[in-house]
Amino acid sequence: MKKITYWTAILALAVVMAACGGEDNPPLQPTGVDLTNIEYAPQAYELPTPEGFPEMSIPADNPLTQQGVYLGRMLFYDPILSADSTQSCSSCHFQSLAFVEPRRFSVGIDGIEGPRNAMPLFNLGYNANGFFWDGRAPSLEIQALEPIENPIEMHDTWFNVETKLRRQPMYQEHFRKAFGINNSDEITRDLATKALAQFMRTMISWQSKEDKVLGNAPFTGLRPVFTEAEQRGRDLFFQEFNDQGAVKDGGDPECGHCHNTRLFTNNTYRNNGLDQVSALNDFTDKGLGGFTGIPSDNGRFRIPTLRNVELTAPYMHDGRFQTLEEVLDFYSEHLKGAPNLDGNLGPHLPGLEMSDQQKADIIAYLKTLTDQEFINDPQFSNPF
Repeated sequence: MKKITYWTAILALAVVMAACGGEDNPPLQPTGVDLTNIEYAPQAYELPTPEGFPEMSIPADNPLTQQGVYLGRMLFYDPILSADSTQSCSSCHFQSLAFVEPRRFSVGIDGIEGPRNAMPLFNLGYNANGFFWDGRAPSLEIQALEPIENPIEMHDTWFNVETKLRRQPMYQEHFRKAFGINNSDEITRDLATKALAQFMRTMISWQSKEDKVLGNAPFTGLRPVFTEAEQRGRDLFFQEFNDQGAVKDGGDPECGHCHNTRLFTNNTYRNNGLDQVSALNDFTDKGLGGFTGIPSDNGRFRIPTLRNVELTAPYMHDGRFQTLEEVLDFYSEHLKGAPNLDGNLGPHLPGLEMSDQQKADIIAYLKTLTDQEFINDPQFSNPF
């Protein structure tokens, strides 16, 4: 009896030590499960084709399928991707807020704040110029890799995540249906991020009031129209003349230079005058320059889309502004100089000088970019 108890204790200790492992002390490998009895018959996923949107570029090695998209949706909402199974992608990206959260900085599983504000997750499939505020990820597939192992986010290892997924009958089935794997040990980070990328490519926002007024989205009954304030705001937003004059005197508010397509972003990286510096190396957060190593890129950040901007506070890469009113006040009165300040803003230092009415009109127009269909669409909701 003592011998049995001794070896039982040793075995239990080995299991505990293995379960606590990372790359240096890996958990026990599951026995591969044969999955060939599960049907593999992927069906193409048909995306909408919004009027005026560019064509979405989809990698040849990761075509959209109904099964792949659904698997990605499951992974997006499943806290199994974090080390302690408490956080999922959706923990920092809420559908009701166009897939952001109302915090300045997200907090990871260890209670540590990140350095930047969470970006909204929609219309990402139309971007071919890097992801994150600093553009460091060249594709959605690579973008999906980082949060899992980031020590201030989900703080796991992909080795552990792969092991957890391989042990789950639910994921064995869905990886087989999505990618045709024959054995559960073929579940990999590559396939997981492909599924996540597929799901994110389907997250298209294109049915705002603006879209319906212009006839670019379906609507029921009479076509909606802009209010007088919304129309004045739209006229100001896209006005392009008198570049150096105060907006209150008829000058260009410069909005349309960076938010000038149906996506309301040109997917470039600019310095929009947030911080006063005399030298390019003086930026606390170097943004794009921290990735490229090019000094002239320091302090440049991704131009975010303004679709659903009413919902995506706080604003800027560091979430420093809580309201749209604060954002308009900043552009109107508080632009800061820097050697690489965007050329459209430079002539207007220290501000664009908008009247209170003009700021209110622009905000009224920006609220027409809210897409209620998108934030309430069940195909983007938690599948569990």
